[in-house]
Amino acid sequence: MHFTDLGLRAEILRSISEQGYDTPTPIQAQAIPVVLEGRDLMAAAQTGTGKTAGFTLPILQLLSSRDTGLSLKRFKPRTLILVPTRELAVQVHDSVRTYGKHLPLKATAIFGGVGMLPQIKTLRAGVDVIVATPGRLLDHVSQRTVDLSGIEILVLDEADRMLDMGFINDIRKILALLPKQKQSLLFSATFSDEIRGLATGLLKNPASVEVARRNAAAEAVAQSVYHVDRDRKKELLIQLIDDHGWHQVLVFTRTKHGADALSERLGKAGIKSAALHGNKSQGQRQRALEDFKRLKVNVLVATDIAARGIDIDELPHVVNYELPNVPEDYVHRIGRTGRAGSSGQATSLVCVDEHKLLRDIERLLKKDIEKRVVAGFEPDPRIKAEPIQKPRSARSGQPRTAAPAGQRKPQRQGQGGQPARNGGNPRRGASHHTGARHH
Repeated sequence: MHFTDLGLRAEILRSISEQGYDTPTPIQAQAIPVVLEGRDLMAAAQTGTGKTAGFTLPILQLLSSRDTGLSLKRFKPRTLILVPTRELAVQVHDSVRTYGKHLPLKATAIFGGVGMLPQIKTLRAGVDVIVATPGRLLDHVSQRTVDLSGIEILVLDEADRMLDMGFINDIRKILALLPKQKQSLLFSATFSDEIRGLATGLLKNPASVEVARRNAAAEAVAQSVYHVDRDRKKELLIQLIDDHGWHQVLVFTRTKHGADALSERLGKAGIKSAALHGNKSQGQRQRALEDFKRLKVNVLVATDIAARGIDIDELPHVVNYELPNVPEDYVHRIGRTGRAGSSGQATSLVCVDEHKLLRDIERLLKKDIEKRVVAGFEPDPRIKAEPIQKPRSARSGQPRTAAPAGQRKPQRQGQGGQPARNGGNPRRGASHHTGARHH
């Protein structure tokens, strides 16, 4: 199958061709016809499968087919795409602009961490598509700088992550502001009970699309575990980078403080490094990502929330400096490498505290991960396991999908930075700015 077989208009096909692609990914081949039919859709797809273009391409087709010229409706946005983080907001916005650059449509990205005035100016000028994080969108609603009464198409992208981050109450507030008659699309890496409950109240007779095995790790990613004592992880990481000549490594930590401390230690060892987390400003995060993409720094140390939406061409190495508390987050982390057919390597440094977390991950993957020990770094069997600090929601005894109403702190931590773009590859949904409008 080719994109020309999907019934997309010439202007959209031209944009796709300009990016050098003619064959849709499985999620695109399945989702695009459903969206073009006007049906609601519930789709399960991991990042890196091309899901972003899977909904942006048909949405551009529908909007341009219904109204190709300026009208009074232009001053009411017609499509709302909700995403969990500003990184993903920029990525999706890039996709809309690149594949819609030959169409008379306008789009904007709305997210926190930056001033509202430029966003207000763009909204008042009129847009067709809004890509937004829930918290900042509600800020605009409260100031009456956005009117959602004309929304024709709603997309919830990475819905599982939005629920994990405590957005469920904000999402419900936003849904209450939208017209009852609309087309709704829900994309999620997993179909948890919470996601299915959300879908039941939102989607009407939806088509269901699922690509790859549920919670499947990228098959192109070679996974390995190095057992090491907790206080020797920094030293081992430095040796692995030096011995193997790793030139571009994305390293995951659990905490912002841990990311800063590790980045500083790497710098002292002569390894160019930067930290990326929710306490960094928009400018700092953008510079860190751009420097990492251009190899001005070789190691980017990031927390899970900050890394959401990062999409870098042929990223060779991901390191779990600390295992995540939730097994599904491991799948998401290692999915940063081995994307769109390229190979990748995922390495985890595991101390005695994390043995249970490792077992949970292997249970999810339904396979054992190769275990390795580096000479001189053999774990000391006398060291006893210590409790791992859980996320705030787990410590409070509340489910991760039900943060208290009005709790914005985890949301704000998740809305920052700007992703490295991947050259407009419709397989991954992001794009360069070349030739695209800037809004």
